Amino acid sequence: MIGIDLAGSAKRNTGFAYFYNNKINTGILHSDYEIINLAKGFDIIMIDAPLSIPKGRKDIDDKNGPHFRECDIMLRKLRIRFFPITLGSMRILTKRGISIKNELEKLNKTVFETFPGAVYDKFQVERKNKLQIIQIYKKLNLPLEDKKYEQDELDAIACLIVGIFYYQNQAQILSGIDGTIVII
Repeated sequence: MIGIDLAGSAKRNTGFAYFYNNKINTGILHSDYEIINLAKGFDIIMIDAPLSIPKGRKDIDDKNGPHFRECDIMLRKLRIRFFPITLGSMRILTKRGISIKNELEKLNKTVFETFPGAVYDKFQVERKNKLQIIQIYKKLNLPLEDKKYEQDELDAIACLIVGIFYYQNQAQILSGIDGTIVII
């Protein structure tokens, strides 16, 4: 299992996290090729990016139709803040996420959308406060590397945590007609 904090562009950092030798290995990738090449080695891939579009839209650039998927509305009902996928930068991320998901599914991989912000909200830590996030991970007894983490790596660890909860049948699955988000 791997957690991926996908960036909207190959120019920006995409974080990854997976277990290796009893530690959580993290790092940064950029290109779609690098991401797919790493992720294809895992059966379950948890990605922080929208992986579908709202029902009623022809494509992500369609200016008409709903701005939210059913799973987004469920997330909002839980009072978890997020950006709508029709926002400019989110459209770019959504396109990339869907493209990578499709390539991984061609390789018979299981790909889920997740959201680190929901993990941080659950543990009542500030979403960009690295110190608080690392403290929560240590309280969870996660075998972290002794290094300075990028925010993208911490977000990828959050994706991995959701995957662990999913694997143990303890995740919350927000599933609608037009998409699914897995959270804890």
